[in-house]
Amino acid sequence: MKAIVLSGSGDSKDVFNLQDTETPTPGENQVRIKVSHFGLNYADIMARKGLYNDRPPLPCVLGYEVVGEITEVGAKVTGFAVGDYVLAFSQFGGYAEYCVTEAMGTIKLAPGTNPEEACALATQYCTAWFAAAMMINLQKGDRVLIHAAAGGVGTALVQIAKWKGCEIFGTAGNTEKLEYLKSLGVDHAINYRTSDFVEAVKNGLGSNRLDAAFDPVGGANFKKSLHLLGSGGRIVTFGASEWSASKGRFIDKLKLAFGFGFLHPIGLLMKSRAVIGVNMLRIGENRPDYLKTCMEDVYDLYQKGILKPKIDSVYEATEIEAAHARLEGRGSIGKVVMKW
Repeated sequence: MKAIVLSGSGDSKDVFNLQDTETPTPGENQVRIKVSHFGLNYADIMARKGLYNDRPPLPCVLGYEVVGEITEVGAKVTGFAVGDYVLAFSQFGGYAEYCVTEAMGTIKLAPGTNPEEACALATQYCTAWFAAAMMINLQKGDRVLIHAAAGGVGTALVQIAKWKGCEIFGTAGNTEKLEYLKSLGVDHAINYRTSDFVEAVKNGLGSNRLDAAFDPVGGANFKKSLHLLGSGGRIVTFGASEWSASKGRFIDKLKLAFGFGFLHPIGLLMKSRAVIGVNMLRIGENRPDYLKTCMEDVYDLYQKGILKPKIDSVYEATEIEAAHARLEGRGSIGKVVMKW
């Protein structure tokens, strides 16, 4: 089979190679999928640059989600059969013509489901659902700050928060993205490049404070957002994209760590605040039932039209360099998808 193999850390043109590799065989609790489409996530950029600790040993195949047809099922797998059209959370290995993944991280798709939109539902929409619905359970009237709100996870968070009746503050980096956020129903669209998001949020809140914040940026961005929370406020951190701009040096790690600030349980207790970290790889490994629930809930809401992924662009598998450049350049709005 063909696979896009990552051979080192660096620029896409230097470290990705389309190679013939052995077609994988599923384990007893796994399924093998002939992949038609797979998605890109910002963690892929971090992994390619050598800044993601969960990256498998090199050479490796990246990719967190795939859409395709099951070609083989493991001996202990029930509920799936050869020929089923499915979406799967692949936990690496998705950049390939065939992918082996756990049956617990796989759901059937209805005939006619858009494969490009389905790609967005695994990692990005499940991350958003787990954070917003399962971990902090947003309530009607909550005042919510969503960073990078025009991205894949950001779009999902906005749609979930809107559905739950929240007042939404969303940040983005250019006029096009701000207009997109307004079209989604964001109440306060903030350009973080031209204004201080802290002051913009305070102006929008008046005498109130935030009830929830979602931060994929990390560093000082996290600390500033934390200070905007009121009593009962929760902040979910699910990435550190600020780290991707560094060179991975020890001094860069220190800068990022100091940017986050220092937290003490007593401080959280006295102000009745909560800090929650979300890494869907860990959830998939330790509580696959949670992941399954996320995927089923998200797909149900997608079928009902409540959740609607935004597809930024679709690339052929041979265009992996251009696709990574699109995502890394922060110009994308919504999901970047690949197809074979």
